[in-house]
Amino acid sequence: MLIPRERNIVAFATLFLACAATASAQSTDDRRPLFDGRTLEGWKHVGPGRFVVEDGMLRTEGGMGLLWYAGEKLGDCIIHVEYKTGTERSNSGVYVRIAEEPTDPWYAVHNGFEVQIADGGKPERRTGSIYTFAPAEKQPGKSLEWNTLEITLKGNRISTEINGTPVADFDASELRPESEKKIGEGDPSRGPRPEAGYIGLQNHDENSIVYFREVSVRPLPATLK
Repeated sequence: MLIPRERNIVAFATLFLACAATASAQSTDDRRPLFDGRTLEGWKHVGPGRFVVEDGMLRTEGGMGLLWYAGEKLGDCIIHVEYKTGTERSNSGVYVRIAEEPTDPWYAVHNGFEVQIADGGKPERRTGSIYTFAPAEKQPGKSLEWNTLEITLKGNRISTEINGTPVADFDASELRPESEKKIGEGDPSRGPRPEAGYIGLQNHDENSIVYFREVSVRPLPATLK
């Protein structure tokens, strides 16, 4: 027979697990898919290469190109992406805060932020980093396996998590309109970006294969508003 203290512990554990399960279900229920798993409806592509729909997934092919979601601009929200690299050297990225409709992939580079997908390399160019703006502090992603990337957008702040582990955080309010500084050739300009913009997925080159099986968005939880 359980004594009162043991009953309390069991009751607390049961309540904790129930709340966790409810929160997880609510998080999933709140997600609104931007990719329907069957078509590219709502999406447009610019630049070389393409994305193909294969077995319910998006797969990169060639590049450098950009598949961007034309349905709406996104402000404060959490973007949920499930991805898998096809090789250990595969390269891709998720663009956010793209200021206007891109007519070529380089517009997103200089007028948006890229959350990098590329295992290895310097921290500021590694998976989960805000490319050249904020380094990946950890490497919780797994090459050749499915990973979950979440990008939280709140005002000027962008933060990333991979498989539930915080990876990078950047306050874009420090960027200035007059700044044209670049880290290296092909790197993004250092000017400010808007607090709402389009999102996109990069197909980087013919040797990079990356799969996406979910791209969705959900509101910020009340604790972050």
